[in-house]
Amino acid sequence: MDSFSSGGRHAKPNSRVKIVNLTRQTELAGCVEVADNGATRRKGLLGRSELPAGEGLWILPCESVHTVGMKFPIDLVYLDRKKKVKKVRSDVPPWRLSACLSAHSVLELASGTIRRTQTRPGDTLKFSPALPPSDSRISPHASVAARLSRAKHSMFLRAQRYAR
Repeated sequence: MDSFSSGGRHAKPNSRVKIVNLTRQTELAGCVEVADNGATRRKGLLGRSELPAGEGLWILPCESVHTVGMKFPIDLVYLDRKKKVKKVRSDVPPWRLSACLSAHSVLELASGTIRRTQTRPGDTLKFSPALPPSDSRISPHASVAARLSRAKHSMFLRAQRYAR
């Protein structure tokens, strides 16, 4: 089991995670936003014009979602508290409802992610903090951002040890 809190209460605002399917040894997404409070859970992906591959939203707690008002299809992965896949739905178009009453959380991912990673019910996922690239060629401030990110990561790990 990974160290990321399944309850979300210890995640920092605007935190992002990387998600790997341990069963299939594939990465679902490298930068998934955590929606673990009322405001972020209500907003979800609304207002976006697209969801690029490798990105997504982890909504917790959550057992049902809708795509009312969205402008693009998404893949859904329903998880239990141990981050075991309970149900998957591929290419869910706008203006639909989906639920899994035994789920604890839901991943909203770019359409095609489930097909690409072959994620299935029963698979186990691993969540870890997403770190931005530390390549200083990206911007003059990238090395500063990378140091801050590593510091946040270190604080995140200390908080997880404390939360156990």
